[in-house]
Amino acid sequence: MSKKAKPNPLDKLAPRPLWRFFQMLCDTPRPSRREQAAVDLVAAHGRRLGLPTTVDEAGNVLIRKPASPGREAGRTVALQAHLDLVPQKNQEVAHDFEHDPIIPQIFGGWVTARDTSLGADNGIGAAAMMAALADHRLIHGPLEALFTVEEETGLTGAAKFDPSRLQADIMLNLDSEEEGELCIGCAGGIDLDAEFKIGSQPAPDPAADWCGVRIAVAGLRGGHSGMDIDKGRGNALELLCRLLADLKIELPLARIGGGDLRNAIPREAQAECGVRKKDLNPSLASIREKGEELIRPLRQVETDLRITAEATSAPARTLVPSAQTRVLRALCACPNGVVKMSDAVPGLVETSINLAVLDTREDRLTAQWMARSSLDSANRELAETVVKTCRKAGGQAVMRQGYPGWPPNPDSPILDLARRIYRDCFGREPAVKAVHAGLECGIFKAARPELDMISFGPTIRNPHSPAEKVEIASVPAFWRLLTELLARID
Repeated sequence: MSKKAKPNPLDKLAPRPLWRFFQMLCDTPRPSRREQAAVDLVAAHGRRLGLPTTVDEAGNVLIRKPASPGREAGRTVALQAHLDLVPQKNQEVAHDFEHDPIIPQIFGGWVTARDTSLGADNGIGAAAMMAALADHRLIHGPLEALFTVEEETGLTGAAKFDPSRLQADIMLNLDSEEEGELCIGCAGGIDLDAEFKIGSQPAPDPAADWCGVRIAVAGLRGGHSGMDIDKGRGNALELLCRLLADLKIELPLARIGGGDLRNAIPREAQAECGVRKKDLNPSLASIREKGEELIRPLRQVETDLRITAEATSAPARTLVPSAQTRVLRALCACPNGVVKMSDAVPGLVETSINLAVLDTREDRLTAQWMARSSLDSANRELAETVVKTCRKAGGQAVMRQGYPGWPPNPDSPILDLARRIYRDCFGREPAVKAVHAGLECGIFKAARPELDMISFGPTIRNPHSPAEKVEIASVPAFWRLLTELLARID
């Protein structure tokens, strides 16, 4: 007797084809830099439909669909979304993003995932493109669908794509996260790497009068280091560095680390230290006192934040104390969070930076930041500040890579059409905004300045975290705007 298929919670959601393709993407492992299965899925979809389909060396998939009858002379439109997702899970969860499927579930009016990031960013956009390619009833001119890879690790798929392959002069990017908003600009980004050779030394005989202390910062909300940087959320690494730098009793570090993604606000961080047994209780009391001081200003936003310390066995080696102090002070001196709000666009973050990753290997400590700004000059100035601060503390720091922003154009013809269509469909005016995050639009616009483009999408909350969710009611509205735009572009 065959087993019954497990019920799919997305089966009854509308529009059904879009959700069906989203479920297929959830079933397909696609963490950044490991998207080959999703590339194969999308390419097979295009070929199954009999559409011209190509995959470039980077893994970007381009599918062309002929115009619907009577629209052959219309303008070519490119739809664009990325295939990769940010692999985030709760610490206690056993989930292999390279092999295990995402398990979507419905909670209230939202679709979320079981203890992992959902991948609605940008899986919903990619699913909408797959649905548009498959729907023979849609009215549209010549259509191109560009599925890119490695967006979440630096927009590298888009950067490697040959823009001359696009025939379109209009691009609809489907990677925005607020239904009712039309995005017309984004921030550029710069990655920063630093390495400090701190040196290590054997710890005093653990059998004598030494033991260890493990400090953990946990329970933070995390989130996207651009979209969520102004929401008052704590950064686990910043909190841990400040705690260690300001303790009343200096604890020789054996290890400090946390964070794993350059574009996510770190939710957890840990440190392992040595301490004399006679100083253990005063050290634990000092950690609790300083921890409570750091938690207090964040209580209203970070309701689950906790800073804990517990005695452990003594570490075998510790970092050189003088270098440890110098490096911790440098990390605390570097800017973190919102640096400047925009004067031109109310409520928009203009410039920010996020300490994303710390790691200790033997006698070296490495750090990664991501700086963002809608002004290239401001971004470079901020990045240079971090580089100089790290070098002053004896570290090596470099600006690893960057990508351009997308300058807003409030007079865009496709924006004007989208606003009129939105008013016709929903009886209200859409918001027009720029975002403090990197979109692949910046790369395409820099390579093809003549492209007229906007970005839009459904409502997604808490991307890049296990709390990621997409609002069910926003998806039909997103789909309707997309299909009406394709029908009315001349």
